[in-house]
Amino acid sequence: MSLTKRIVGLVSLALLPALAIQGYNEYALRAARGDAVRGEAIRTARGVAADLGQFGRGTRQVLGVLAEVPEIRAKDPAPCTAYLKTLLGKVPGAFFFGVADAEGGIVCNTLGSAPGAYTLADRRYFQDAMRTGGLAIGDIVSGRVTGIPTMQFAQAIPGPDGRPLGIVIASVDLAYLAEHQARGGLPPDATLTVVDRKGTVMIRVPDHADWVGRSLPPESFAALAANRGGVVDLHGVRGNLRITGIAAPSPDDLDGVTVAVGLSPRLAYADIDAATRRGAILIVLGALMALAAALLAGRAFIRRPVRRLLTAASAWRTGDLGARTGLSGSGEFGQLGEAFDAMAAGLEKHEGALRAEIARSHLLQERQTMMLHELNHRVRNTLTTVQSLARQSRRTDATGERLEGRIIALAKTHDLLSRDAWAGASLEMLLENELAPFVDARQDRFLIDGPDIELPPRYVLALSMTLHELTTNAAKHGALSVEGGRLEIIWRVETGSDGARRLALDWRESGGPPVVTPPARGIGTRLINGGVGHELGGTVDLRFATGGLHCTLAVPLDAQDRFTSFRADSGSPRSAA
Repeated sequence: MSLTKRIVGLVSLALLPALAIQGYNEYALRAARGDAVRGEAIRTARGVAADLGQFGRGTRQVLGVLAEVPEIRAKDPAPCTAYLKTLLGKVPGAFFFGVADAEGGIVCNTLGSAPGAYTLADRRYFQDAMRTGGLAIGDIVSGRVTGIPTMQFAQAIPGPDGRPLGIVIASVDLAYLAEHQARGGLPPDATLTVVDRKGTVMIRVPDHADWVGRSLPPESFAALAANRGGVVDLHGVRGNLRITGIAAPSPDDLDGVTVAVGLSPRLAYADIDAATRRGAILIVLGALMALAAALLAGRAFIRRPVRRLLTAASAWRTGDLGARTGLSGSGEFGQLGEAFDAMAAGLEKHEGALRAEIARSHLLQERQTMMLHELNHRVRNTLTTVQSLARQSRRTDATGERLEGRIIALAKTHDLLSRDAWAGASLEMLLENELAPFVDARQDRFLIDGPDIELPPRYVLALSMTLHELTTNAAKHGALSVEGGRLEIIWRVETGSDGARRLALDWRESGGPPVVTPPARGIGTRLINGGVGHELGGTVDLRFATGGLHCTLAVPLDAQDRFTSFRADSGSPRSAA
């Protein structure tokens, strides 16, 4: 991650508390405002319902008084009409009064209609008032004469025998009630919906004229009825989401009406949204300013010192230990620069000493290599002389031939070790060196398989002589003496319970002449057992099976040199000897 990204990350982390506080304030303000708006919606709905209930009670009282007036009880059209006209403008909201007889025929009204001009017998409020002998409120209807959507209040005129003589009615102008409620102080952008028991709109603020007398959609009326007394989020008649408070039913309410007041969430949270936008803008501006300041300060106080450190480190990596950071002072970068410069000076000093030491080491190594080559040359000359003497002294003797072969094998092994300055050789290289004369076009004559393992010189010398004896025997008497013979050499490295490693090698011949167990141990057998057992501390298992020789070697790999690891103690019998 670049330094610029780290600075941006630090600034972002520093802004997290401010964002968290802003988010919490936003949540708290919205929760408090939501509670306040819901409370205002339900209080306004209850106030409208109480006001309508009070209006209904006032109208009932007026009709109760009219039912006892002699001019109305006498049902004389002329005095009755004159008296009713005196009531116009005195009862708020009532623009029509009338009297009907027991059969529903009109007797008199404020319009001066002739007696019997029309009948009210089919109106539900007439039927309810005559049945109960009290007050009845009708559905919203359009007046037969006025054509205005109204609500009818009907009061039965009591008769001397307890049976009503007729009814006195008052028509209430719903537009008046809507205008009265609109002037009553509804919250800004609020909507008021009052419906009767059938879901017909009685009062609608605003747009009363467009909705009065219309029925609400069934789902809207069902939602209002199901949530009376509560506050819910509902879509209004125009589809806008509103926080809607619905007044609970009360005995003092106007008969069967439902009052709902809806408040706009957008307007309710307008000031909070504005404050949130201002806060977000200020946070963004502050973040940009903080980021710019951090980047400028980081460039001056962090990036430049770091760049100088990196430049010096790059020069040191390429070998220029004379480069310096040039930083100093009591600050962290100054102390770090001084420490790096001191380290570079020390490395430069040690490099000079090391180069001198390396030069001396190279000189010693060249001398050692020259001595090894000289020693190898002399040993080879010596072995060649021994080989010549052995050939001249016993040219026809089989034992002499075997001796000569062993000397040649020893010389080849010595030459193999000299290639790597006597550092050792791999087991696979030993086998290739010994079996090379017998490799032909057949692909299946040899099977050589095992892990790559490096052997020290002592192991190389001992195992090379052992493998030479086995190869020579196979070439003369075993699988390599005939064309159809096959030789398998498989080895592995085993780890014992004590953690020591051991080389296990299987030499298995097949396809050669029948094998006959020798009557006595020959020089080759003793050489194999002596080289592996005495020199390496291992074991040899020779099995002369009829189908072919099977030899198993087990050689410890982690054992100390049986001859060079001995260290005499001054108090031991060996030192005394």
